Amino acid sequence: MRGTRVLVLNSGSSSVKYQLLDMTDGSRPAVGLVERIGERTSLLRHSPADGPPREREEPVADHETALKAVAEELAHDGLGLDSPELAAIGHRVVHGGRRFTEPTVIDDAVVDEIERLVPVAPLHNPANLAGIRTARALAPHLPQVAVFDTAFHATMPEYAARYAVDTAVADEHRVRRYGFHGTSHAYVSRKAAELLGREPSETNVIVLHLGNGASASAVARGRCVDTSMGLTPLEGLVMGTRSGDIDPAVVFHLTRVAGMSVDEIDILLNKRSGLLGLCGDNDMRDVLRRMESGPDAEAARLAFDIYVHRLRKYIGAYYAVLGRVDVVAFTAGVGENAAAVREAAVTGLEGLGLAVDPERNAARGGGPRLVSPPTARVAVAVVPTDEELEIATQTYALVADRPVDET
Repeated sequence: MRGTRVLVLNSGSSSVKYQLLDMTDGSRPAVGLVERIGERTSLLRHSPADGPPREREEPVADHETALKAVAEELAHDGLGLDSPELAAIGHRVVHGGRRFTEPTVIDDAVVDEIERLVPVAPLHNPANLAGIRTARALAPHLPQVAVFDTAFHATMPEYAARYAVDTAVADEHRVRRYGFHGTSHAYVSRKAAELLGREPSETNVIVLHLGNGASASAVARGRCVDTSMGLTPLEGLVMGTRSGDIDPAVVFHLTRVAGMSVDEIDILLNKRSGLLGLCGDNDMRDVLRRMESGPDAEAARLAFDIYVHRLRKYIGAYYAVLGRVDVVAFTAGVGENAAAVREAAVTGLEGLGLAVDPERNAARGGGPRLVSPPTARVAVAVVPTDEELEIATQTYALVADRPVDET
């Protein structure tokens, strides 16, 4: 008999985030984080549901060492990888290309294909692979499932997914729009429909996932039909450190005029642009605070205005793509907590039926909630995302009915 718990692993370049979820009630027996992997001193934070949190500061050389430490912490609480209650391990994988359009049980062939996708996700897939390989070695008896950030966006029609570049070149080098944050967009679009008391198959949603990374999607009746991120997570909205949309010729210009290398421009657009490049802060909380007063208020205000202007453009564009919008859903760190961003993003769009109620918008709450006036033609909602729950749900649905000895 298979257990009912799923361990969700999110392996980043220098961190491993993990949550153990019980699929009978959505509870989390343990959550934790290993950060600063590969640095002189790393930190492991482990929080069991039935005891006080624990911290360990020690060198963690690589992801293998990190996951072994995670396994030790789980075992300390009786939640180890050999627990009969553990049904599977679910891995977040950023890029699934065109092959992986749904959660997939991991075998050697899947690992090889994820590795072949490294050139289109060089910052993410290698770290995801490190977590997968280590977890498979530590728990070979458990089914392990890859849940891809790109999968939810695989339903985009070809006219939305293709770039207008030479077809032969694009096909040979896998150049197309893939989209990211897919587990968040899937979860939030579904919860937004539930908030309205409707089925996802009857609801058109614009999802705005606004964190340090930010993306928008147009979801028609439960299926993504367009999204702002493209071949990589660089395209689209203004982000914490990423530029978002930019004239591609800027790259040629900086190469010819500034003598910058491709790698230097890559770092500029991904790590030194966005809010950080505009005003020196990549955290929206700091930007909002600096806008109030001080010598940097003007730069902070301009950064905020550029950020919001891009949001309005995408809301308007996706309204046109969908034809009818039932709800605009804000999520992730900025989307859930920055009332000023939500208000500014829909200001001027009253003709489209969009508005926020000042009191509702300013109120803080833990669950999904409407922030638009009761009479609004289009609902505006705050829907807290839960990517870990979405990964666990997709993982468990895939393995629950598989014979135990099959995996």
